[in-house]
Amino acid sequence: MRIALVNPPWSFEHSIYFGCREPHLPLEYGSAKVLLERDGHEAEIFDGHLFGLSMTQLAASVRAFEPEMTVITTAPSYLFWRCAPPELRVPQQLLEALEDGGGLKVAVGPHMSTTPRATMQKLGVDIGVLGECEEALVQIANGERAVAGTAERRGDEIRVHGTPRATEFVNLPPLPWGGEWIARHHHHHHRFETPADGPGAEVEASRGCPYHCTFCAKENFRDGYRRRDLTNLLAEIDGHIANRVTYIYFIDEIFLPNRPLLEALVGRGVKFGVQTRIDLWKPDMIRLLGQAGCVSIEAGVESLTREGRDTLEKLCRLSTDELADRLILARENVPFVQANLIEMPGDDEDMVDRWRENLRAHGVWANDPVPLFPYPGSPDYRKLWGMPDDNAWERAVDYYLDRYGEFNDIQEERPHRLDQLERACAA
Repeated sequence: MRIALVNPPWSFEHSIYFGCREPHLPLEYGSAKVLLERDGHEAEIFDGHLFGLSMTQLAASVRAFEPEMTVITTAPSYLFWRCAPPELRVPQQLLEALEDGGGLKVAVGPHMSTTPRATMQKLGVDIGVLGECEEALVQIANGERAVAGTAERRGDEIRVHGTPRATEFVNLPPLPWGGEWIARHHHHHHRFETPADGPGAEVEASRGCPYHCTFCAKENFRDGYRRRDLTNLLAEIDGHIANRVTYIYFIDEIFLPNRPLLEALVGRGVKFGVQTRIDLWKPDMIRLLGQAGCVSIEAGVESLTREGRDTLEKLCRLSTDELADRLILARENVPFVQANLIEMPGDDEDMVDRWRENLRAHGVWANDPVPLFPYPGSPDYRKLWGMPDDNAWERAVDYYLDRYGEFNDIQEERPHRLDQLERACAA
């Protein structure tokens, strides 16, 4: 079967989207392509975002491929499934541009995982995958229907088969990104200590997270923690190095201490960035992290009171002062360290200012606390409204816009409500 894996040219005008707007490697498609080809299918990735294609140009390329199945994602990459654009404007525009081409239409992404019926109605696709998509796409390409963890359209009815799925992942083969892909990947994600000095790339060393913080929308996809086979992982990293990649960002939900991986990276000469919890790193492992080539740490602290961290169910055993000491030690070994803070009712403003000033005096960047967006699929969403229904994304955006008058520095334009964005697309 001929399968087109399509990543549209993303645009974020008037979106509440919090993620990075630069192109990144579509790792979910890279994984799906490897598994599909292993089963004898012909799969091609079409990335309008990385290759700078217009929606018209992208649709023409897909139609020229004459696929029997076309897969469309609702988020820019696996890196941002937890903080995807709430609106489906861009996937809608892509499907409109494809017109009747593309064969069987399959949607993947966080919207399908959390609100499958509403997503299929908005997109008009034939099948959707709930949860991690790679293995399900192989089953669909093999002709299976009513696949566990999917939704399918039967006439006017949409049937959901089971709950969101997870892939095995641990034995995922190396993803062979070609030189043309890497040459176009100029962005070094979350790197600030120096300008990019060569191509960047993203890599997945683990998937899922063993913690269940209330603000994190990962339960319906990328939930259970799995660590990838080290041999395959290093082969993929070495492939990037051979393509002259100078910086890698590990997209892991949480980059946990992994001595064998870090020791293997020592001497390879590639720099990398991670997102993690600093309370999980002992001093010797922090030093090894720096020796291995880490130049960027994004560490979730969230609240400066134990009560606040308990409210978020972080299960953090360190005190606030101990967290500061650990962050300062990290900065002594890694050029850029960021401590993320969330706006919490119990965190006194003066206390937050003093804590941030202390960290900044030691070279650690601590952000101004930001308000939480209640992503559908997160425990925080359920606390407010219960399980997500077909109107979950609209409800979350309306709540956020009505509650907060100021937004982060990424959002240069005031975000619009979903019906405005998706209606504008339909018009």
